[in-house]
Amino acid sequence: MSFPKATPWWARAVRPERPPVPWALMVRAAVGMAVPLAAGLWVGRLDLGVFAGLGAMHATMNDRVEPARLRVVRIGSAVSASAVGMSVGAVLQFAGVGGVVLGAVLTVAAFVSGALSATGPRGSAAGMLLLVSAALGSGMPLPGPWWAGAPMMVAGAGLVVVLGLPAGVPDRPAADPRYRALAAAYDALGRTLADLGTARAAASRRVLTARLNLVQDVLPGSGPTRRVYEAALAATEAATGLLWARRPVPPEVAEVPRLLAEAVRRGGGEVAVPGWRPDTPSRQALDVALRAAAETVAGREVRLGTAVAPPPDPWRLRVRLLSRLSVRYGLRVALCVAVGSAVTANFPLSKSYWVPMTIAFVLKPDLGSVFLRAVSRSVGTVLGVAVTAALVVLTTEEWALTAMAALCVALLPYASAAHYGLNTMVMTPMALVLLQLGGQSSAAEFWPRVLDTVLASSVVLLFGYLLWPERPRHRIEPRLVDAATALRAYLDAVTAGRADRAEVWLRRSAYRSLADARQEVRQGLSEPPPTGRLAERWLPATAALERLGGAVAAFAAQIRFGGRVPDPDEVDRVRRALDELTAAARAHRLPTTAAVRPTTPHDPTRSALGRAADELETLLASG
Repeated sequence: MSFPKATPWWARAVRPERPPVPWALMVRAAVGMAVPLAAGLWVGRLDLGVFAGLGAMHATMNDRVEPARLRVVRIGSAVSASAVGMSVGAVLQFAGVGGVVLGAVLTVAAFVSGALSATGPRGSAAGMLLLVSAALGSGMPLPGPWWAGAPMMVAGAGLVVVLGLPAGVPDRPAADPRYRALAAAYDALGRTLADLGTARAAASRRVLTARLNLVQDVLPGSGPTRRVYEAALAATEAATGLLWARRPVPPEVAEVPRLLAEAVRRGGGEVAVPGWRPDTPSRQALDVALRAAAETVAGREVRLGTAVAPPPDPWRLRVRLLSRLSVRYGLRVALCVAVGSAVTANFPLSKSYWVPMTIAFVLKPDLGSVFLRAVSRSVGTVLGVAVTAALVVLTTEEWALTAMAALCVALLPYASAAHYGLNTMVMTPMALVLLQLGGQSSAAEFWPRVLDTVLASSVVLLFGYLLWPERPRHRIEPRLVDAATALRAYLDAVTAGRADRAEVWLRRSAYRSLADARQEVRQGLSEPPPTGRLAERWLPATAALERLGGAVAAFAAQIRFGGRVPDPDEVDRVRRALDELTAAARAHRLPTTAAVRPTTPHDPTRSALGRAADELETLLASG
């Protein structure tokens, strides 16, 4: 069987997402930018207002609709790193260091930035802003006094945090980000149940996984909201088994999660579960889980067999920061910045700090394909400069420029979620307007920023992408190894009959790893060959692993509700297939054909592992 004809990589690359419009984030982003700039104009200290606006912009880039505690940590860590970077850059500029020393310090900052960026989403935000602000501080005209830039950035970010406090400490459950996330997860569960047995089911399941991951991130380790989440998690595992078995449920049962979502938004209430007759272990598991969810939403205690989150490990960040992945990524960013510094030292660029700043943005590790970002950054900058030049031709009045900056930053939350190129197209006018307000640029200097951006993007493409000794370039194969390893650990826990906290977290770890692998493959599909072809060839394996994850969930339901006893030979067969897939990914051995996907409902009298093992073995046999 040959692979189906795929969508061209360039079509995937230019296709934007269509996220919901985050009105709350956009309004407070606009206010957070407008207030410091207006205050600076009012008191005649626009230089300080520009740095406060810069801090507000950095806070907006990391703002989310979530509880106040998490918002403060997320924004605080990012802006703290930004303030440190600005202080480093300001010291370098105030001391009047030469190009060699400046390049060396920025290269060291780039290594720290890259290593920190590889530790996770928050580290990625902090690492990027550390390097961006260090570059800005080394080149932007400093305010008076010279050290005031970093404190003003913190003040501007603090304003954005304060503006979001009503969303973080609400009086009504419907406005509480925790309850909203829970309700969204139940809505996604209802959509998944409604789509069972259809072509839309797999996509609905991926949306559900993403929403559950978000809920897990924003909820505390214990409490009523945590119990409601655990009930949703149990129902999701049952739905996963039904998805794999291609077995739909009655419409009135699929409607229950939507009713639970409405009750969650109200802060509680009774939800009736229909008295249907589940005829398979997976359907019985769903019935038990939905009834438990209805009890928890009503405020009653139910034993769910799930576990609270483990306490945070203070050594975790340190271990990840010193890991091989972090060190390699730090070296990658440092190499690009060192090359960029060497190039700018031999070219008469008016704003040489724009080059390392662009490198920091393009190499942020959690924004998708490096190739796509480099190209999108260049195209977005051209369009952004064109828009800014057209606006400045109309007016250079400071209050009008303040309004432009506020409008641009208001669009940033939506643009960031839609497409990286659109994000750049919005961010470029905002940065240029801030420079114009600070008297640090003019319309004549806008177009040289295109040259700076193209130069930085070229450095990244050559030294951070084409010549960088990393295969695969977008980490598809390591993600597949992680997913297969986590899935094998989850299978071992299920077949051992463990219903303890370890089995629960192994299950969640497996699903998160599968979601990460799918995301890496999806990002890789938007790159040109050979990377795009590599992603296309690993796509069937990713889909097979996802279906195997569903089969393990269904198998767990068969053991718990159907009385099935695991067959050691069958379990060993699946383990061998997972080990073979892991070895193939590590050896870069690609499948040559796609396995046949199941198209009929699974026979509940058979083990849920057998058919999934057939598909995986067929895929590996073709490699």
